[in-house]
Amino acid sequence: MPTQRLTKSLLTALLLCSGAVHALDIRSAVRHGVVLYQAPQDSAQKLFVISRNTPVEVLSEADAWVRVRDRDGTLAWVHKADLSTKHIVVAIKALDVRQQADQSSPVVLHADKDVLFELVDNNRAGWLKVKHRDGATGYVRIEEVWGA
Repeated sequence: MPTQRLTKSLLTALLLCSGAVHALDIRSAVRHGVVLYQAPQDSAQKLFVISRNTPVEVLSEADAWVRVRDRDGTLAWVHKADLSTKHIVVAIKALDVRQQADQSSPVVLHADKDVLFELVDNNRAGWLKVKHRDGATGYVRIEEVWGA
């Protein structure tokens, strides 16, 4: 009997949580010098400053403030107006941008860790189409970047 009750409880919990699964809300800094704060107020401690196009994950919103997490897991608050919906991803290691979504495809560009890319398309299983600031486009493996 206790096993059946536990099984029912677990199945109910899974069904309730299934609707909560969603894509990450990634936004990017609209300019250089965007300040991230400890709390949602200008008088709060300033944690650090991010550069233009730096991606952050949006966790929640409160009036003119947004609670965010950076790729290192740091939590902070930022003014909503300082974020753009332009989707940027960042290389988490040195990587090769390929001409096609195939590991054997020719390399278009070699990028070092922390290089930013605009996300162009995310509809190929395991691969993202990205654009570098110099205009080069190609494909990277999803596990090689943060922010997708």
